[in-house]
Amino acid sequence: MVALVKTLQVILALSLLIIVHELGHFLWARIFGIKVDKFYLFFDVRGKAIARWHWGGTEFGIGWVPFGGYCKIAGMIDESMDLEQMKKDPQPWEFRSKPAWQRLLVMAGGVLNNFIFAVLVYCLIAGIWGQAYISNEDARIAPNELAQEMGFRLGDHIIAFDDYEPQDFSMLQADLARRNVRTATLLRDSDTLTLYIDQSYIGQVLNSPLMFDLALPFIVDSVRFDSPNASAGLMAGDRITAFNGAGVGYIQDAREVLAGLRLQTALATVVRGADTLALPVQVDSAGQIGVFLRSPRVERLQYSFLESIPAGVKLTGETMGGYIRDLGLLMRPSTGAYKSVGSFIAIGQVFPAVWDWYRFLSILALLSVMLGIMNLLPIPALDGGHIIITIYEMITRRKPGDRFLVVTQMIGMVLLLALMVLALGNDIARLIH
Repeated sequence: MVALVKTLQVILALSLLIIVHELGHFLWARIFGIKVDKFYLFFDVRGKAIARWHWGGTEFGIGWVPFGGYCKIAGMIDESMDLEQMKKDPQPWEFRSKPAWQRLLVMAGGVLNNFIFAVLVYCLIAGIWGQAYISNEDARIAPNELAQEMGFRLGDHIIAFDDYEPQDFSMLQADLARRNVRTATLLRDSDTLTLYIDQSYIGQVLNSPLMFDLALPFIVDSVRFDSPNASAGLMAGDRITAFNGAGVGYIQDAREVLAGLRLQTALATVVRGADTLALPVQVDSAGQIGVFLRSPRVERLQYSFLESIPAGVKLTGETMGGYIRDLGLLMRPSTGAYKSVGSFIAIGQVFPAVWDWYRFLSILALLSVMLGIMNLLPIPALDGGHIIITIYEMITRRKPGDRFLVVTQMIGMVLLLALMVLALGNDIARLIH
């Protein structure tokens, strides 16, 4: 059932994004009177399709090979490699007959649609659910082994990475990797210090799960009704600082101390207001004392309909900035970021095991931004490659020949195939390990 739910989410998300993207090319082509021969979701290899119909001179359909989709524009050299059409005399309704600025908009239409779609989805998310995040303002970290090796310590507060002051605690690890951080300014106890970041660690940062956990003080929220310490005198707001004299500044400290006190009575040092108390508590076989702990402070932002619009634009901009930085890491082989490139298998693993509209829409908006930016890369066969060639033509007023376009298209398709092989290979390697 889990696999089915994930598969359905992947198919629905990718289908929506493909239609949105190709619709951008289609609409701009029709605005400028350019004929669109085909509009397909998935590929109709060898002319075979699950369904097809005709409307307005365009053949619409659903192919039988569920990878991507395409919009075949008359008089354009694209992935269809329809060279027979290009041997004929140009017609006024063809792509190649239109001025460069119109062809530029047709090429950029898919990317524009992806970004507009992301804004709309983020506006919807902001309007319905708002935003919720753990503020980094007063947060303390519980570093994993890698972070400790880099010099971070339990209870550190990260003030800044270079000149950037992080706001969202959950993004600390991503910020450290993306921003090419050289120094981290930390508050340790009452001292402010500078930690120099060794760039050779960045590759490990990308692949180290939960590098910065949230260090929570051992503050009691309530006592469980079935707790062995229901009558021990613990109250909401009590902060436990030690068990049998062993200091526990944070929950992470307490776990190790309590594990060594299983099935024993321990003397808890409790701070209550201005008083410090000593209360005997029972430790159960799991190394717990049967209390609920105070949750971290969560920042919640709610938006009205009008407020959700700038919020959606801001979220889209932040997502774009983050993904562009991710691509920057890919350009640095030393980081090993290329190992994180994934195919549809990796995408499927991102979706939740049960249907959750909030998470589905959040992932959909992220994928729309990713698809838009990826298509802007100046690689022949992608929109970005066509856009660069068209801009070159507008600047030099020299139109590239068909042979040049065919060669660049073939080079681009080979590069894309290599990227697909890399992504699929990474996914298979992750599954094996």
